[in-house]
Amino acid sequence: MANPPVNQWKTLDKDLGRIGRLEEATMFIARPLVAPGIALAFIVLAGVLAALLMGAQPGQATVIAAAAIGAYMALNIGANDVANNMGPAVGANALTLGGALVIAAVFETTGALVAGGDVVKTVSTGILSPDAVTDAAHFIWAMMAALLAAALCLNLATALGAPVSTTHSIVGGVVGAGVVAAGFGAVNWPSIGAIAASWVISPILGGLFAAAILAFIKAQILYVEDRIAAAQRWVPVLIGIMAGTFAAYLAIKGLKKLIDLTLGEALMIGLVAAFVTWALSVPFIRRQSQGMENRKKSLKKLFSLPLVVSAALLSFAHGANDVANAVGPLAAIVHAVQVGGLADQVAIPLWVMIVGAVGISVGLLLFGPKLIRLVGSEITKLNPMRAYCVALSAAVTVIVASWLGLPVSSTHIAVGAIFGVGFYREWHAERRAQMLGLQKGKPVPPEERSRRLLVRRSHMITVAAAWVVTVPASAVLSAGLYVVMLWLAG
Repeated sequence: MANPPVNQWKTLDKDLGRIGRLEEATMFIARPLVAPGIALAFIVLAGVLAALLMGAQPGQATVIAAAAIGAYMALNIGANDVANNMGPAVGANALTLGGALVIAAVFETTGALVAGGDVVKTVSTGILSPDAVTDAAHFIWAMMAALLAAALCLNLATALGAPVSTTHSIVGGVVGAGVVAAGFGAVNWPSIGAIAASWVISPILGGLFAAAILAFIKAQILYVEDRIAAAQRWVPVLIGIMAGTFAAYLAIKGLKKLIDLTLGEALMIGLVAAFVTWALSVPFIRRQSQGMENRKKSLKKLFSLPLVVSAALLSFAHGANDVANAVGPLAAIVHAVQVGGLADQVAIPLWVMIVGAVGISVGLLLFGPKLIRLVGSEITKLNPMRAYCVALSAAVTVIVASWLGLPVSSTHIAVGAIFGVGFYREWHAERRAQMLGLQKGKPVPPEERSRRLLVRRSHMITVAAAWVVTVPASAVLSAGLYVVMLWLAG
C-alpha cells in the first residue's frame, strides 16, 4: 500500500493542531465556570435537602427557596469574611494557601456546628420590633429579602476585592425590608446607630492595638543588642498573652452558646490559659532559638507556629458566630412556616446548621483565595511577626469592645489592624531615617515619598467605601426585593 502524500500528512497535522488548540481554549474558558458550577450544585442540594426533610407540608416551596438563598449566603460568607482570619498567615508565608484553606474549612465548620447555637433573636427581633410584623407571611418575605440582599451585596464586594462585614450586610437587609413591611418606627434605631459607630470604632481600635504591639516588639526585641536573649525572654510572654486572649475571646464570642459565662469568668479563663501557655513556651522557645543568628530575619521563625494556631482559633470563633448570618433568617423562616407565627426564641434545626457550616467552607474553598491574597499581601507586606500583631490585635479589640459594650465587626478590626501595622511601619521608617541622619533635614521629594509608602492607598479607599455603603446598599436592595416578592406572591 502506497504511503499518503506529504501534503496530506501536513494537512492532518494542521487539523490535529487546530483540534488541540480548540480543546485548550475550551478548557481555558470552562475553568472559570467550575467554581460557580459547584456552588450552584450546592445551592440546589440545599433546596433538595429542605424538600426531603420538610415533606409535603404547607409552605414547602417557601422553605426550599429559603434554604437555597441561605446556602447562597453561606457561600458568600466563606468567600468574603474568612480571608480576615487566614490572610495574614498566608501573606506572612506561615501557611500555604492550600493549607490555610483546609485549616479554615475544618475550624469554620467545627465552630459553626459545635458553638453556633441559637442566635436568631438578634437577627429577627433585635433589629425589628417583635410586634412590628405580626403577619407570618410578611415576616417570611422580609427575612427572605434580607437574606438575598445581603448575599448579593457580599457577592459584589468579593468580586470588587473588598472585605466587608457580613453582619452589617444582614442587618442592612433586615432594616430595609422591615421599613417597607412595618414602617420606620419598627426599626430599633439606637442599635443601627451603634452599628454605624462601629464602622469607625472597629478599624481604629484594631489599628491602634496592632501598632502598639508591633512597637513593643521592635523596642524590646528587634532593636536591642542581644536579640536572641530578648526573644527568649519576651516571645513566651507574647505567646502566653496570645493564648490567654484567645481563650477569653472564644469564651466570650465562640462558646457563649454552650456555656453561660460572664466577662469576668471569661477573663479568668484567659489568665489561666496565659500562665499555662507561658510556662510551656519558655523551654520550647529556648530550644527553637538555639543556634539562631542574632538577626531580625531569624526571629521571625519564632512567630510562625503561634500565628498558625491563632488563625485556626479565629476561624473557629468566626464559624461559631457568623454562621448565624446565613442560618439565622433561614431558621426564623422555617419556624414561621411550621408554626404559622413568630417567636422571640427560635431553635435552629440541625439540617439548617449543616447548610450554613458546610456552605461557609465550600465558599471559602471555591472563592476565598482572591480575598485571602488581598488581605495577606496586597494591602501591606506582612511577615510572621507583623501578622501575629494583627491576630492578637483582633482578639484584644473584641474583648475590650465587649467589656465597654461597643458593637464591633471582626472584619473591620482585622483589616484595620493590617492598615495599622502598615502605617506604623511607614512612620517608624521615617523616624529612624531622621534619627540616623539619613534625611539631613532636606525635604523628601514627592516621588521618593511615594516610593517609601508601605500601604496601598487605593485598597484603603476601596475598603472604606465598601464599608460605608454596605448597610445602606443592603437596605435599599432588600426593600426592593421585598416589594418584588410580595408582588410575585400575589
